[in-house]
Amino acid sequence: MKVKEKKWIRFRIYVIAVFFLLGFGIIFARAYQLQVIQKDYLRSTAENGIVGSTRLPPDRGIIYDREGNELALSVRVGSVFAHPGQIKDKTTTARKLARILGERESGILKILNRNGTFKWVKKRIPPDQARQIADLKIAGVGVTPDVRRYYPARETAAHLIGFAGVDNQGLEGLEKRYDRLLKGPPHRLVWMRDALGRPFAVNKPVPSGLGMHHLVLTIDKDIQYKAQEALKAAVAKSRARAGHCLVIDPMTGEILAMAVIPEFDPNHFTDYTPDHWRNRVLTDCFEPGSTIKAFLVSAALEESVVDPLSEFDCEDGAYRVGGRVVHDAHKYGRLTVADIIIHSSNIGAIKIGQKLGYARFCEYLKRFGFSEKTGIDLLGERQGFIRPAEDARIIDQATLYFGQGMTTTSLQLAMAMGAIANGGNLMRPFVVKQIVDGSGRVTEEKRPKVVRRVVSARTAKTVARILEGVAGSHGTAEKAAISGFKVAGKTGTSQKADPRTRQYSRTKYIASFVGFVPSDQPRLLISVLIDEPKGVVYGGLVAGPVFSEIGAWALNHLRVNPRPELLSVADAGDRRVSADTSQSAAQGPESPEIRALAAQLSEGMLPDFRGKGMREVLRRGRALGLKVCLEGSGLAVSQKPEPGCPLEAVDMVTVRFSPPGHS
Repeated sequence: MKVKEKKWIRFRIYVIAVFFLLGFGIIFARAYQLQVIQKDYLRSTAENGIVGSTRLPPDRGIIYDREGNELALSVRVGSVFAHPGQIKDKTTTARKLARILGERESGILKILNRNGTFKWVKKRIPPDQARQIADLKIAGVGVTPDVRRYYPARETAAHLIGFAGVDNQGLEGLEKRYDRLLKGPPHRLVWMRDALGRPFAVNKPVPSGLGMHHLVLTIDKDIQYKAQEALKAAVAKSRARAGHCLVIDPMTGEILAMAVIPEFDPNHFTDYTPDHWRNRVLTDCFEPGSTIKAFLVSAALEESVVDPLSEFDCEDGAYRVGGRVVHDAHKYGRLTVADIIIHSSNIGAIKIGQKLGYARFCEYLKRFGFSEKTGIDLLGERQGFIRPAEDARIIDQATLYFGQGMTTTSLQLAMAMGAIANGGNLMRPFVVKQIVDGSGRVTEEKRPKVVRRVVSARTAKTVARILEGVAGSHGTAEKAAISGFKVAGKTGTSQKADPRTRQYSRTKYIASFVGFVPSDQPRLLISVLIDEPKGVVYGGLVAGPVFSEIGAWALNHLRVNPRPELLSVADAGDRRVSADTSQSAAQGPESPEIRALAAQLSEGMLPDFRGKGMREVLRRGRALGLKVCLEGSGLAVSQKPEPGCPLEAVDMVTVRFSPPGHS
């Protein structure tokens, strides 16, 4: 090949290469212009002219009870939208849609006549309606999949669970408290036009970095339902303003039920006022009344200023203190500490409190959790109030000893009583047991947590034995008794303050009962409060029966067997024993032998039960917080452990009886 031809070929190659490079350069430059320089302009042009989008609410996780029953879930529904510009006969379309949706034709026609490329006709319609509208195949009308929150148990646990709004945003209760975890990624409805101008829609998830989670609660749906039904009946019977009830496992702090009256249906929460939504267990503070005496005697026993057999003169029902006269419901003379609690003597409580001291009592109340939030995983909790010692007059100090002049919530009161039930530990309450991610993996598990030890196990056991007498035949809460089980608890009847007169009302009361069962091995702690009952206002008569009904049902539900000996007639006799000894204490001081026993107790020694009858042994053993095992009949002839053993080392005493004259 000649040199000339080679140069010509090389020249053509260079020319073609230059054209290719120029072409690629122009393409890259144009791409840079479209993708970088004009990116925002072109995106807005595309979205306004060709593509439209609407943000859809995110899906939400499921809320389960402790047994896996669904309490809140998201159900698939449909939402109807329209492109007004695409609809030819708007009047006919409005008529057809109104017939299916059950709406007014004029309202739908008004929507179709509005300007715009996209309008919602109706959101979250049932699936059958969505299918009917889709079958119409009307140009410009479409149905997109949607979700709505559904609460299958309706009113059951509504105040605890709360509700989510129309945009699936948590607004109350657990739905709001755990909104961030319950929410899944949001979705966006994107609609486009094809080459013929026909609209079509695509539902796309929006990347958010959030994953949907589910909640497993400590609530037992069946116990919750029973608690609400029993509470509702009691509120209606007493014509009360409201009521609330808690069922708790005192050993762990798990909330098994949280009932509030008046109720509301979270599926239709807009039909109710915000007053119905309020979780009164957390938000309503009240004066606890005589329920506080359980904690007064706990503090006094822990500080060793009294023992169960210490006696106080109850002044025949009238006692002047701080320039005021305090009255008891009944006239009593001398009562032991145990009888003061059983009969709920205000005067006796004042005298115990004066011996303990106001400042020291306030310290114990705070250790029991009063005047501070419990730390429960719910919103809206209040902390209550205790008047500082430096601001308390003599009469203020006296009234605190029987539960007036301070405020608390039902939850605080229940957890404080739980510390007596479980042996002296204040537990942190909780309602969410597990948090589970979308794949079923447990990401967080709540466990029981001890906040602090409040009193010793022996003090707690002694107080529990004293509180058993409250549900006895001569206690203030006989109607709280449960056949086959030992019940321990305390009643309360407190006057409400009138904000207009700034004095205590003579017509508005809080009736309450808080207790646990079985008292020796507690499985349930139940707190019942009735707000402003009419007619009978006493806690033992109004709230006590609710405790009994819920407790009996829940124990059976949990398969806790009753004790056969407590189902017999002997149970009634044992209760009369407590009443008989209480009456004898009220009539006057006991014998020198009893006073010697009190001296022995003050030294912390196990007394000698020999020569005593079964009733006497049972009463004294119960007052000491001991489990008493009785063998035989007649008079006590021997006991194990032997008399004089340190009480700290004794949990149970076995006493053998024999008829007089027999060995």
